[in-house]
Amino acid sequence: MLELLVSAFAGIAALVVVCSGLVIRFKSPQPRMREESENFYLGIDGRRQRLGDLNDDASVDLSIVVPAYNEEARLPVLLEDIRKYINSRRQQEPHFKYELLVMDDGSKDKTLTVAIEYAKKHKIRELKAVRHIRNRGKGGAVTQGVMCSLGRYILFCDADGATQFSDIDKLLSKAEHGAIAIGSRSNQALTGTVVERSHIRAFLQWGFHTYVTMLGVHGIRDTQCGFKLFSREAARRVFPNMHVERFIFDVEILLLAKYQNIPVVEVPVNWHEVAGSKMSIVRDSIQMALDLLAVRLNYLLGNWKIKD
Repeated sequence: MLELLVSAFAGIAALVVVCSGLVIRFKSPQPRMREESENFYLGIDGRRQRLGDLNDDASVDLSIVVPAYNEEARLPVLLEDIRKYINSRRQQEPHFKYELLVMDDGSKDKTLTVAIEYAKKHKIRELKAVRHIRNRGKGGAVTQGVMCSLGRYILFCDADGATQFSDIDKLLSKAEHGAIAIGSRSNQALTGTVVERSHIRAFLQWGFHTYVTMLGVHGIRDTQCGFKLFSREAARRVFPNMHVERFIFDVEILLLAKYQNIPVVEVPVNWHEVAGSKMSIVRDSIQMALDLLAVRLNYLLGNWKIKD
């Protein structure tokens, strides 16, 4: 009996090792190098200008990074929300400086044109429209945008405008002293914020949260909300170490924060579900589960090292 148990345990262990090796071999992300043309942006004057660098000193108060793939229909809602916030902020702080980086991730529609035309209409000289030659994925678009940001604080937000943009003030109040403040769609009943989502989306979030907790990210109820704010110091420690370019990148951010003891504060925000998501519930959920396992294994086994 003991021999059978030992044999069974050995067989299971061997299967785990083989499966882990296959996940690492075939699911580990391989980010591509930035193309030369992706080092430049277009503004409302139509001139190509070189992007900044995260390693430079901050020259504006806030950088807003918007990853956008085929978002010509939904992007104007977010841009209007941002414009209203900036106008209100400047009534209180006339010298408030910001930049708005729209990262067109290889869109097949008129996303870039829509962004530039909106900026021209409202004379938003702070817009920097960047086009990726090939699609990277949301995580890649965010990482590339953050890596060329010039703000003392850096926010990335989804292009669909699902989160009320003025909630950034809640995050700014928490992201001091090198911290990361992340929007959360949990515990709204206790905080007075509002969240509107479908039942299937709520169920999937619960399942994903359970899986993420099992793989080592504890204490965060909502890892996937597309509304996260970084001090410049925190961004410099996190984003040069990023590997994941698709949907699971949020979890890698939180893992890197955990490994480097960077404080992460979860802040409830107002959020509503917006039609037109590019995510396939079944296919992308499976993809995210495998990607997350690959990320965790690579860090656990020391395949990925954190740069100082």
